[in-house]
Amino acid sequence: MAEAIMIENFELQPETRWRFFTDGVMGGVSTGEVAFLKEGDQTYARMTGAVSTENNGGFIQMRMDLPDGAPEDATGVRLIVRGNDQTYFVHLRTGGTMLPWQYYQAGFEVRGDWGEVRLPFDSFRASGRLLRTVPHADSVRSIAIVAYGRDHEARIDIREVGFY
Repeated sequence: MAEAIMIENFELQPETRWRFFTDGVMGGVSTGEVAFLKEGDQTYARMTGAVSTENNGGFIQMRMDLPDGAPEDATGVRLIVRGNDQTYFVHLRTGGTMLPWQYYQAGFEVRGDWGEVRLPFDSFRASGRLLRTVPHADSVRSIAIVAYGRDHEARIDIREVGFY
């Protein structure tokens, strides 16, 4: 199993690195927020909200820019997460995703207990035909945790974000 490379554990001013936004940037009506919390000696981010597909919407997300990209030898994304038994997504933006609606997406399930999720880069799907089929590690410019695509209540906790 490939070694984990943690890039975020939410311990040191995560609010300076993570941005939260909704489909309101394009006229949607989804609502939500991100809070940075501590439970015992564990720190984590909690994203909650109401995802609505009304008015051509359908997402909430928290995103972190990665100006140095992912480690060159990384083969995928690694998360430690828990949540409300729903499907969530990781969106990657790369040097080739020039338009706001371009990204690479991979879905994952969360349960009520903390668990590790590993998403190989070849499991990510491009949002359009103008993008490469598979994102390259060294071209990754941001990573986002996203509640997307259907009307639902979102609640996901993220304790670690990284690569492997």
